[in-house]
Amino acid sequence: MAGTQASEGKLYLCAIKDVFSGRIVGYSIDSRMKSRLAVQALENAVAMRGDVAGCVVHSDRGSQFRSRKFLRALTRHRMVGSMGRVGSSGDNAAMESFFALLQKNVLDRRSWTTREQLRIAIVTWIERTYHRRRRQRRLGRLTPIEFETIMNTTVALAA
Repeated sequence: MAGTQASEGKLYLCAIKDVFSGRIVGYSIDSRMKSRLAVQALENAVAMRGDVAGCVVHSDRGSQFRSRKFLRALTRHRMVGSMGRVGSSGDNAAMESFFALLQKNVLDRRSWTTREQLRIAIVTWIERTYHRRRRQRRLGRLTPIEFETIMNTTVALAA
């Protein structure tokens, strides 16, 4: 979860990453860092992926991820929660890397007057750049969307 400032006030982003494909499969943006932000990101990930029973959701130890609402959402979707050790950002390196890229490529480049401008900049970067243009070495220099397309085609052909 990351927070950033527009002239009008703060915005918080909670994102859920599929570590196999590198794709951000669910995210939520709000002016308050509450449990509903994390729950909505999880619900968006479930809506995108469908049957997620047995999937592991790894997070830091933020109160949003320890809340009853979030834990109930995990249970409802038969997912497994996992938390990193206190003060160990390496335990959540995939998300730390994503947020560092967002900071460098979007948030540090300019300032925004309104939260809506900032929200649009974040969503645009995730959907247009991170998913469709940013090639990842661990995916064989493919973008997350290219990688998923190839993997889904391979699975369909094998069936």
